[in-house]
Formats: sequence, C-alpha cells, structure tokens
Amino acid sequence: MSRLCSSLLLSLLIAASASAVAMDWTPIGNPGNACDPRPGGCYGAVANGFSIGTYEVTNAQYAEFLNAKARADPLFLYDERMGNNPSWSSGGIRRVGTPGSYTYAPIGGRENMPVNHVSWFDAARFANWMNNGQGGADTETGSYTLLGGTPTPINASTVGRNAGATIVVPSEDEWYKAAYYDAASQTYFDYPVGGNAVSCSLPTATPGRANCGSAVADLTDRGSYPGSASPYGTFDQGGNVSEWLEVNLCSGCSSPSSFWGLRGGSHDLVNATLAASYRSGSDGNNQVAGIGFRVAMAVPEPGANLLEIAGLLAVASLRRRRA
Repeated sequence: MSRLCSSLLLSLLIAASASAVAMDWTPIGNPGNACDPRPGGCYGAVANGFSIGTYEVTNAQYAEFLNAKARADPLFLYDERMGNNPSWSSGGIRRVGTPGSYTYAPIGGRENMPVNHVSWFDAARFANWMNNGQGGADTETGSYTLLGGTPTPINASTVGRNAGATIVVPSEDEWYKAAYYDAASQTYFDYPVGGNAVSCSLPTATPGRANCGSAVADLTDRGSYPGSASPYGTFDQGGNVSEWLEVNLCSGCSSPSSFWGLRGGSHDLVNATLAASYRSGSDGNNQVAGIGFRVAMAVPEPGANLLEIAGLLAVASLRRRRA
C-alpha cells in the first residue's frame, strides 16, 4: 500500500474516532532529505513522509483533553497558572469544581492561543490520548509507555516512541524539517518563516515576522502571522511558545530525571532564539508560560495491512455512534 493511501486512511481513522479535538495537519513530504549541519549536530533528515500540526495545540483543544481525562486530575495535567491569575504569566484555561468533578473551559479571547504551562509528560499524554482515539482513551500507553501512574513516570529518563505510534510529540528532526526545510531548493532556511531573517512584531501579514522579543507582550492566536509560514505551510514554529520535542538531552541522568529538547523561541525571547542554529531544553516537568507543543502524525509504513487499518476505522466509527 502506498504512503499516500496509508496517510489518507490514518487521517480518516483519527477523524472517525470519538473525538472532540480536530487537528489541522500539514503533510511533510520529500522523504530521505539530507540533514542540515549546525553547531552540535546535523538536523532535519527524515526517512519517511509524515504530517505535523499546522498550528500549536491550543487552549480550546487542551481543555477538551482535560474535560475527558482530568475530572480528578491525579496526573496534574492542569497547572493552576493556566488560570491566568494576575500574579502569574498568562494562561488560557480555567478550572472549576472539586476533585472528581472538575470541569475546564478556555478563557474568553484565549481559545485559539497555544496552551502553555504544560510539561513534556503532559504533551506525551495528550499524544497518547489522541493516538488512542480520544474520549475516555488511555493516557499512559499508546505512542509512549508511561509507568507508575504518577505525574512524573518512573521511567521518565527512558521514555521513547513505541513501534506503531501514530500521534506523537515531534522528533527534533521532524520538527526541524517542517520548520526550516525548503524542498524546492533542497536547502534549509535560517528561520521558520520561509526566509533567512525574522523580525519581532505585532500580528501582520508582512512576511518574515513572528511573535517574539516581547513585541506583543503576550501570546497571539494561532496563524496570526499569515505571511510568515514555513515552506511547507506551518505557522508559529518561531515565536509564541517554545515547543517540546521528542529528544531527551539528559546524558547520564538517573530515573526519573529527564531533560527534553525545545525549539522555536517564544513571545518573550529575542528573535535569535527562533533560528535553526539555536537549540535548548528543559526539565520534562517544567510548566512555564513560554513552553507549549504541537503534535505530529506518523505515516504507517507502505507494508501496513490495509484490512487492519480498515478494521480500526470500523471500530472507531462504532465507538463514535455509541458515544
């Protein structure tokens, strides 16, 4: 079966699930591209085609996840700073109720801003939930196996992508390729805005602009810089929030420590942090205003069983009718 057919079936499977969250996906083709040599490594080579979220995961999308999986919230998927308390940096989701009956809603006017104050493990659990069909689906297995039933898994330092994963936190190479690679010239731009320079500014359609350098002093709605897409057509891979990557930078750490990669800069960092040459990371438990994430969709290998995928579609459709 071709990759195109596999990708289409996978997209239909996700659309047919018992879902409240719909993602906009950008296909990333040109498999087998060369990597981009930069200080510390060579990045962006990806052997297979895949898709990546056109935008960062928003407050509205994450609130749906919380309402499905955090009525009691033993995994601390919600951070109180998301509530936009004036004494903290601006989040975008409010929680009401008591443990076991919590409900969540995006703050008015912030629905389409990227969710922030999320740990790497929050992002991985969101990916698991998406991977498993949403609704009441499990957050601890699927794309990633998270052990212990605790906010920080007991296998935190060894978590990796499982075979057969579909919805994932992007690997560094996947994220980098989507942000900087220009398939037409088979070269990489310096910034994720389709060019080799970027300016921090208020929302605008002018090319080469991003939400950085405190030009806005807050987050902006997804796609607020329509003239500054990456060559593939993603938005806000530079600025707004730095984004978690599926790469553990922790060398020699003992469980449950982890130090996960970040790319893209944020609204309060200078434009140089958006550059392909800039690489950073943070403790996987860090939940700060300047960090969010987007998800990617892995495409099944060409040998994936068509009948198996079709069967999954049928199960997902039945689940939705029963919901």
